[in-house]
Amino acid sequence: MTSPLDAATWTLSCSSCATSADLDGAALCTSCGQPLFAHYSKATARVLADRWDAWRYSALLPVLTDEAPVSLGEGMTPLIESPTLAAAVGVRRLWIKDEGQNPTASFKARGMSAAVTRARGAGVPGIVVPTAGNAGAALAAYGAAAGLAVRVFAPATTPRPILDTIEAMGATLIRIDGHIGDAGKLAVAYAAEHGYFNMATLREPYRVEGMKTMGFEMAEQLDWRVPDVVVYPTGGGEGTIGIWKAIEEMVAAGWLPAGTAQPRYVVAQASGCAPIVRAFGAGAEKAEPWIDPVTYAAGLRVPSPLGDRLLLRVLRETRGIAGSATELEMQEWTRRLATATGIDAAPEGGCALSVLRDSVMQGTISINAEVVVFNTGSGASYRT
Repeated sequence: MTSPLDAATWTLSCSSCATSADLDGAALCTSCGQPLFAHYSKATARVLADRWDAWRYSALLPVLTDEAPVSLGEGMTPLIESPTLAAAVGVRRLWIKDEGQNPTASFKARGMSAAVTRARGAGVPGIVVPTAGNAGAALAAYGAAAGLAVRVFAPATTPRPILDTIEAMGATLIRIDGHIGDAGKLAVAYAAEHGYFNMATLREPYRVEGMKTMGFEMAEQLDWRVPDVVVYPTGGGEGTIGIWKAIEEMVAAGWLPAGTAQPRYVVAQASGCAPIVRAFGAGAEKAEPWIDPVTYAAGLRVPSPLGDRLLLRVLRETRGIAGSATELEMQEWTRRLATATGIDAAPEGGCALSVLRDSVMQGTISINAEVVVFNTGSGASYRT
């Protein structure tokens, strides 16, 4: 099948030490163990594919010329302005980017579309992932669409609707006692023994490529500009990193005017699992693992994110902020998000709004700011 997409030319190198890597079978940097990044060499002046999904931006995505991406219609989620929420948190303008409207009800669909496309192209025998929930559901769906065997390791405390989705898509689901870090160790071992490709967050370079389409869409939906502030509920960190990477690439490719500044990024975490908040407050280069992570927001229950150094770099470079919300604060702001907008918000979205409100009250975000808040998933995934 010939793809209608305008395929890019890309290379892989380490996000930290710049060591190069092969396109297929790439995992972490062989020199320093840090995540790999894709870099695009084809000059393009805002070439957009004639389709209305995440692959509209294929000129800056890892797809081959004669390759049809593994797609379920991910992306192009609405950007909804809410004057009510803007007034409630105290900023001039506020939009909600509702990622719950993706296939499998979360932003994870974007990353899995790109990563599974590359895995299928590499001819892997199967794919495996550790998950706090939504990544497993997305991989199960995209693996099924690609005809690949999928194995998912998930904490038994993962919301039941998400676990049901994983099994409904035909994946092998292994429930474990413990958190996503424990699941990650099992995924690494299984991949090594069976030759499966490990799709864990930032352990391979292509999920973040799919995630960066949120940045492309946000810019296009704002008439090719960026907001003052982006607030992202953060577990593993690939969403925040992806948006930052997208804006860097749009400026380099001429999609945004030269000199366009990055937004200030606000990392929002649960107070019961806030390794990035703690590390940023301490001025550290990396985050120490969070012991005994506890939060109802399963997507935020990531005690030791592999992307910690990248996240902290993004925060430093953009004068960013890292804050946390209690379970009661998340619950309250999730309710306010839903009742003010009609968006069926996940608790992660409520966490983002709570941290934004705190930042405005503390004076670290201007009352004149234009802000985009990401609701990363659907509240339905949390209801049994």
